[in-house]
Order: sequence, then structure tokens, then C-alpha cells
Amino acid sequence: MQILRYAAFTTEPGGGNPAGVVLDATGVPDAEMQAVAAEVGYSESAFLVPRPDGDLDVRYFSPLAEVPFCGHATVAASVAHAAANGSGPLRLHTRAGLVEVSTSETDTGYITATLISVGPRTEDIPAPVQAALLAALRWTDRDLDPALPVRAAYAGAWHPVVAAATRTRLADLDYDYPALAALMTEHGWTTVQLVHRASETVIHSRNPFPPGGVIEDPATGAAAAALGGYLRELGLVTLPAALTIHQGEDLGRPGVITVSIPSDHTSGIHVTGTAIPIEA
Repeated sequence: MQILRYAAFTTEPGGGNPAGVVLDATGVPDAEMQAVAAEVGYSESAFLVPRPDGDLDVRYFSPLAEVPFCGHATVAASVAHAAANGSGPLRLHTRAGLVEVSTSETDTGYITATLISVGPRTEDIPAPVQAALLAALRWTDRDLDPALPVRAAYAGAWHPVVAAATRTRLADLDYDYPALAALMTEHGWTTVQLVHRASETVIHSRNPFPPGGVIEDPATGAAAAALGGYLRELGLVTLPAALTIHQGEDLGRPGVITVSIPSDHTSGIHVTGTAIPIEA
């Protein structure tokens, strides 16, 4: 296998979220993909398997486990595929369902990718589980933005959405790693989407990811898509909407995720970003 390394949602190698990418993992056993992801050490690595019909199967592995869908690794893999084979549309078959991607080259020479998520949805989090989540985060009800209720949101993977009342609260991330890891594993949550809404369309985000063996994910496309679906379903944004999500600033790896939310509630959420190679 040729293992590529790309940073997604940035134009700087030291920004955004790094991902491992294997453009052709035909015949590679699951255990070997898991071992490669652990060796690469990024929050996720994507393994593409070309299909006879021209589509691609995609598997995503964190250092500890397989995940059904990963947005930043999708952007990284799509940009790497475009760099090797030319820009255009892609059809990616993930464990979460079909994800369509379009890639194009900008005037400045960067390649961008826009993915369309599977259909999003949200669920209530029962009060005892919500209390356990806040306790693991070491947050209280006073830390929350009452305009954005705590819910579990899905657009390929599940993420609790927890909104901070202030940017200062979001910046002060010091959670109980074992407690949050156990709670997330129990409920099948991939990351926790911690957000602060600076305005209706500008959002700051952080994503703890202990089930993947990572304290924090620097830029999380799957959670961004889930957040877009959450805002649409709860009527918290004027449709159609375009969001700018800033993530990774508190880690020193700033990234920018653009999220487009169609008015049609059955449509997937569009997530756009750039990606660039990282030298091994």
C-alpha cells in the first residue's frame, strides 16, 4: 500500500485535520487497515477500494476502531484522488451509505472537495445521559447556550451537540477522558460536537474523540454535517443556509469548514473544504 498523508480543511500543512489516505486498498484485510491507521496515528485514515462500475468503496479507521463515516478523511481522500486522477464527481460507498463528492481546482491551485452527507436526523438525549455527558465534560447547565438544546445529531455518524454560552467556555476544554470515552462507547457517539455560535452562520467548534484514541479532533466534517442537519431540523437557521465553522484554533491547527444546508429537509448536508499533502 502507498500511504498518503493529507491535511483537510486547510491550505497549510500545520493546520486543519490530518488524515491517512490509501487510494487502492484492494484485498487488504481489515486487521491490516486497522494496523496502518494505528501506525499513521491520525484521528482517521481512509482506505479506498475501486469498484468495477467506477465507484469507490471506502473504509475509515481511527487508531483504535473502524468508524462508519469520516468527513475530513473523505475530503482528504477525494482531493488525493483528484490529484492523481483529475477532478470531477465521485461516488463513495461508505458503511453509512452513499456519499457523493465533487472536486475542483481553485484559481489559486488548491483542490476543494464538496461532499453530500447521507440524510441527517436528530434524537433527544435522555436527562440522565445528558447529566452524565455534562459531568464527563466538567460542564454545568450554566455553561450551556439555552438557544441550542443538547441533542444527538447524525449525518453518517452520531455526535451529541452541546452548545457553550461563551467562547471562553468552549476554549477551556478539560474533560474526564475515561468517563467520556466510556459514555460515548456505550451510546455509539463518534465525537462530541462542542460549539459556540458567534452568529447565525459563524460557529466555533471543538470535538473530543476519546473512542478513537484522540483527545480532540482538529476539524470534523462528519460532525459539521450533523450540526447542519440539527440546525435545520430544529429551525435554528434561516434556509437555505451557508455556515462557516472554525475549528482547531485552540489546538494550534486552525481549519475552516463550509457547510451548506438545503431547504429540502430530505436532502443531505453539503460540506466543503480544501486539503493539501503533508510530507511523511
